[in-house]
Amino acid sequence: MKVLAEAEANAAISILHALGLGKGCSIGIDLKMKVELVSEVQEVEADHHSLLDSIEFIWRQNGLPLPDDFGWRISSNIPIGQGLKSSSALSCAALKALNNATWAGLNDFEIIDLAVSSQRHAGCTISGSMDDTWAAISSGWKLVDPSQKAEESILLKGDLEENIYQIFLILRGRRSNDINAQKFKEQSKIFNRALGLLSGESIFHAMSANGMAVAAATGDDDALRICNQAIVNGAISAAITGSGPVISVVCFGQENSTMREYLSRTDYEIIETNFSNKKLIGLVNL
Repeated sequence: MKVLAEAEANAAISILHALGLGKGCSIGIDLKMKVELVSEVQEVEADHHSLLDSIEFIWRQNGLPLPDDFGWRISSNIPIGQGLKSSSALSCAALKALNNATWAGLNDFEIIDLAVSSQRHAGCTISGSMDDTWAAISSGWKLVDPSQKAEESILLKGDLEENIYQIFLILRGRRSNDINAQKFKEQSKIFNRALGLLSGESIFHAMSANGMAVAAATGDDDALRICNQAIVNGAISAAITGSGPVISVVCFGQENSTMREYLSRTDYEIIETNFSNKKLIGLVNL
């Protein structure tokens, strides 16, 4: 069996949930999804939404070439179904691998549009996934309109200073509750506060305000308690990411020992990571 191509994409955490106001913003973190396109069919256990089937369908629907015989291998350290954009990462990595193997010549805008279409076809996104998909494939944060094509979707963008922040992810298991879009719209006042903070580039305050709105929309009082305690113990931001249940905690690097010690006293599994600034395998140039 030969590896025909391989590619990577990032996990990401939320700054603004797209269900609240119809605009979304996420930022990549240093957890990776690696996808290999191989010369033989393989059983894939990590594809819970049959997303790879949807990727192949959308690829064919757009008249793009596929190898005669191929399969997929996935390796990842991204927790699945917990708000860390694993579907966006899988879509981007798989499509980049296909692009490289078939010499299709797609740019990032086209990859993102295909990834969004694939996720919508698979039914594994409730908000359109455009902001999550941008974060999975590129650096920095982008406020996007998910109703637009990728090339026209960016409303605001920016970068964070590298190597000064630490991220702690509090894992609380896979999502078990259904997401009600109307409940998100009912929290528009708090989402608007988050959008205003984001527009002023107060990224971490925006993240926390967004987390408050998501917690209210999903009835997750426990998340509010955890976030408040994290901020009391030195976090500059603590919030639900995506629709949950993972909570992302951001602190300055010099505070990481204090935060690590505090979180070690909780009953949750903790992952430590950083904002993503590393070159991805199979990256397409913007």
